[in-house]
Amino acid sequence: MYESEFNNTNVRLLCLEKKGRWDLLPFLIRLVRVLHSQSPEVIYSFLGVSNILVVAMRLFFRPERIVWSIRASNMDLEQYDRLSRWSYWLECRLARFSDLIIANSHAGMEFAVKNGFPKQKITIVPNGIDTEHFDIDIPAGSALRKRWGIAEDERIIGVVGRIDPMKGIPTFLEAATLIRKYNLQVRFVWVGTGETTYQKSMHQLASQLGLDDLLVWAGPHAEMVAVYNAFDIASSTSYGEGFPNVLGEAMACGVPCVVTDVGDSAMVLGDTGMVVAPQDSVALADAWRKMLSLDKAQLEEKGIDARNRVVKEFSVNVLIKNTEKLLTRDLP
Repeated sequence: MYESEFNNTNVRLLCLEKKGRWDLLPFLIRLVRVLHSQSPEVIYSFLGVSNILVVAMRLFFRPERIVWSIRASNMDLEQYDRLSRWSYWLECRLARFSDLIIANSHAGMEFAVKNGFPKQKITIVPNGIDTEHFDIDIPAGSALRKRWGIAEDERIIGVVGRIDPMKGIPTFLEAATLIRKYNLQVRFVWVGTGETTYQKSMHQLASQLGLDDLLVWAGPHAEMVAVYNAFDIASSTSYGEGFPNVLGEAMACGVPCVVTDVGDSAMVLGDTGMVVAPQDSVALADAWRKMLSLDKAQLEEKGIDARNRVVKEFSVNVLIKNTEKLLTRDLP
């Protein structure tokens, strides 16, 4: 999906052709062969299974440095299957074998330490947003609104995220039912997809709550700049996040945001939007209603403030500089 973004760069992509969760032994053989052929000085892994795998690779060769990345916080593991819970248990116990752990949020670091990660090995580097790519583009947003069948005089409250228990979708849907009683010209859009059974259950819940005429399940989208620019308000309803990229991306596109107070969301937002407690549909609906009470000029002003904050505080250049310094520190 993102392969084209690496065209005309010095980044070389090597695909291991993993075919699914149970493609194990052939995948591991391919991984060992690739790592032997490349002889990397540093291996920087992302997410739990990858973190576990790179530590296991030390049985076959020894890079100068193994660096883990942790990206989430406040995960409710009871919402996931047994294999996911077991893999996180194993990740916590293998963390001491990494040389460095980079967290993208303070909340992620605190959650990891609470579960057994060695605090002395963790440092924080917030995510970086490509503000040249994610920018205000009103025509692109307007075109997408028409494809969704949403009128110009209707406002959109939108969420970008996988359809997953951590994303607080029932809270989002319950808040939407509370908003409709005010007879506001508002529609809701969820952009993203998820595991089939859970996704079906959320679609059914929306129907049971009478939201079929208000809610667009937009599925996955490649043109995310158009998605954000189609929104009047971007929202995050999660109860577990680290540094939410979608929040920074929406802000960079000049969209005011209403988010739950999880992970580093409030820190990223600053004073440019509104923050509510997680899993509180009443508070979420009230914040949406207050934001919707602003006129177009006021919303635009908040959106400009949001973009300026991301440009100043969370640029890609700062991310690259800080990460490169950590990955190469003390290497020969």
